[in-house]
Amino acid sequence: MKKIITLCLLLVSVMMFSQQTLKKADKLFNQMAYKEAAKTYEEYLENAKKPLVSAYRNAADSYYFLDDNVNALKWYKKLYQVQNQSLTDEYFRRYLQSLRGVRDYDTADQLTREFLKQKGDEKEIERYVSQKKYADSLEKAPQRYAIRNLEINSPNSDFGTAFYGDKVVYSSTKDSINFDRKLYTWNEQPFLDLYITDRNSATGALFNETFFLQELRTKYHTATVTFSKDLNTIYYTTNTLKKKKLLNDAAGTNNFHIMKGTLENGKIIKSESVPFNSTDYSVGHPSLSPDGKWLFFASDMPGGYGSIDIYVVELFDDGTMGPVKNLGPTINTIGRDMFPFFSNGILYFSSDGYYGYGGLDVYESNFSGKMNFSAPRSLGKVINSNKDDFSFIIDSTDTYGYFSSNRAGGKGDDDIYSFTKTKAACDQLVSGKVTTVKSKEPVEGATIKVYDLFETVMQQTTSDKEGNYHISLPCAATYRLEASKQNYSTKSQKITTVKANPGEMKGVDFELDKLQDLIIPDGDHEKIDINTIFFDYNKATITPQATVELDKVVYAMTQFPTLRIKIESHTDSRGKDAYNLKLSNERAKATAAYIFSKGIAENRIESAIGYGETRLLNTCGNHSKCTEAEHSINRRSDFIIVAK
Repeated sequence: MKKIITLCLLLVSVMMFSQQTLKKADKLFNQMAYKEAAKTYEEYLENAKKPLVSAYRNAADSYYFLDDNVNALKWYKKLYQVQNQSLTDEYFRRYLQSLRGVRDYDTADQLTREFLKQKGDEKEIERYVSQKKYADSLEKAPQRYAIRNLEINSPNSDFGTAFYGDKVVYSSTKDSINFDRKLYTWNEQPFLDLYITDRNSATGALFNETFFLQELRTKYHTATVTFSKDLNTIYYTTNTLKKKKLLNDAAGTNNFHIMKGTLENGKIIKSESVPFNSTDYSVGHPSLSPDGKWLFFASDMPGGYGSIDIYVVELFDDGTMGPVKNLGPTINTIGRDMFPFFSNGILYFSSDGYYGYGGLDVYESNFSGKMNFSAPRSLGKVINSNKDDFSFIIDSTDTYGYFSSNRAGGKGDDDIYSFTKTKAACDQLVSGKVTTVKSKEPVEGATIKVYDLFETVMQQTTSDKEGNYHISLPCAATYRLEASKQNYSTKSQKITTVKANPGEMKGVDFELDKLQDLIIPDGDHEKIDINTIFFDYNKATITPQATVELDKVVYAMTQFPTLRIKIESHTDSRGKDAYNLKLSNERAKATAAYIFSKGIAENRIESAIGYGETRLLNTCGNHSKCTEAEHSINRRSDFIIVAK
């Protein structure tokens, strides 16, 4: 009996120890002390007989946030085995990123395809395949970037460069002066400060570093800056503070916010919080457009597409800001989309939500007006690695710049790399005009997309008020150009750019049908505008003459996929009423069958009904004396629009 009691007490003791260990781990995790949390979760998972799923998840996350892909993968794999298809999109993404982080690309690809197939998300499958094809094509393309790890890097974290005239400002945890400052529990490094350096224009090297603006130094983080062109305004990221103390949200988390400062003689004379800051979420990574009219930033505010999204606000001359706008699903993913930088009409940013090489990868997206951007494209393997690659900036001549990475072979945690970029061997300017088919009037705001051989969107632009567009494409390649606009048809054509001395390829024009040009009003509704469809006497067979008109209906429904119709067929009054009703019904059904045979989905024709002689358009009823021309007015088929 004593042995049994002793054993029971031992089991209770083990269970209590296990619960206490988990409680400690959870507390450390919630405090973002991920190094200590990871160790404590390991201790719990090694001893618990039936570990909680949350422990697998948090252990994996702790290592993930510390960029330890090997250990993160161990626990994400276990989590996937436990939850399988019930694993959320976010955790499946982190599992894939950990696989890519250890360069297991084949397994990541296989799991992605299986996961998307089971979800049945055709659009996401198409997007993934397109991204992978483009990434594969980069492997064969000539490399345009040459990179160099800089001597200025320390064993700690150095990242987040910004141009400051001919100098460079960056963020670092090297803390070379005040060694008694508190450590950041996330990674057990000092808090971030800003440094300013000179730049060697020949090599890109940074030197003569010193603290940037002593008044910005606090006990906590100050990082990721951007400057106006005249260097009189600065935006920077800090912890949310109140009276120099951390101001936490309801859950006890301290978020980041963006401050705007006015600079005069190298000092901040005024500093203020931007209007969209909040204690409930973080905003950071500010980046001004070169003209100073737009401020891009990253945030985990509610209503986004993923864990962190990229946003923009318009800046006005009087110092006020417009509403915050999310850049939308073309840019943002379910993952982390951050570190925006805008230059020469291209948005550069980092994301771990696309098909990539692992961790954050750098992407570029062409601006096409009204805050619309083309599908992002990876910068390839020289800039990107299986680790985090981020904070990409490039000069106005598009020839040199800097980015940050924690890839293998660096001097510390995050390192700053300089790069030089060579221009494409050859570019050809392609131009044309977009007009309407009927009136030949210019179409303003039409989107012109450029697809490569893999059907990946390479670039896009929009037509101006005269309908004109211009776009620059690499030489000696074949592309498909597509022009479209809402309530207009979509047209495409293939072009091949030439090899040498290309000049400008002019006259790549598009004529789009305007939806309103294909329809006409008819009483209180609208119908597709076609000529009368004639049938042979006493027959419901579609004649060659009828197909010409029916093909106009098919064209309209193909070009405008949201168009839905109903078919109404009518006869004149000659013949018996019942016979005419039967004949018109057969003609309506034959008409619908022809349209279906051309690939139009059946749910897009609401009904196909014959009304015989019950809806005459004139007074030519039974026994009336009318001419053939008057009777023919009643022999008609109408294609009435029920939805546009």
